[in-house]
Amino acid sequence: MGIRILIADDHNVVRRGLAFFLKTQEDFEIAGEAKNGKEAVAMAEELKPDIVLMDLDMPVMDGIKATAIIREKQPDMKIMILTSFSDQNHVIPAIEAGATGYQLKDIEPDELAASIRRLCSGENQIHPKATSHLLSQLSGSQRDARKQLDELTKREIEVLNEIASGKSNKEISTALFITEKTVKTHVSSILSKLELADRTQAALFAVKNGVARE
Repeated sequence: MGIRILIADDHNVVRRGLAFFLKTQEDFEIAGEAKNGKEAVAMAEELKPDIVLMDLDMPVMDGIKATAIIREKQPDMKIMILTSFSDQNHVIPAIEAGATGYQLKDIEPDELAASIRRLCSGENQIHPKATSHLLSQLSGSQRDARKQLDELTKREIEVLNEIASGKSNKEISTALFITEKTVKTHVSSILSKLELADRTQAALFAVKNGVARE
């Protein structure tokens, strides 16, 4: 079964253009198209897509609020922000709302397709401009971060390092010679101990605090 995609964008030309291109990919299926955040929330709940491509600046309900509602109702759903904004006033709230990916609309079509596939396989997909803002946001809490890292076991540190490298749970299980179920347990423990919402934030935390290379 292919990757089912819900497109949420208030610009008809952008929405239809994305749908037209993504349909050319054999492993993609367009589950639906929403023209504002409110529609995106309703369609995400009804259609259960694998991933939502979410614009930020939309009428009725913006993408950040829609992302937060969708992730609250469906914590495992992938949401990739696709926007023109790369400043911290948009990047940070989007990630805090639960976005699992962040790309800019000037991305090449083939790279967008590859990014969607990587995000759905568990890798982190955040545009470099967005990453720089997130790392700056984390800079003020480094002392507390070291205390949190001290709470992690040696194996959890290893798993965190693999998360930061963009590996999926399956790839981590292969790299560390442990079961995928054990990886999931470690990931859950890591997020709890570090007080983070998802593996995207965990990866950024790891880079900022010296657990992995950026």
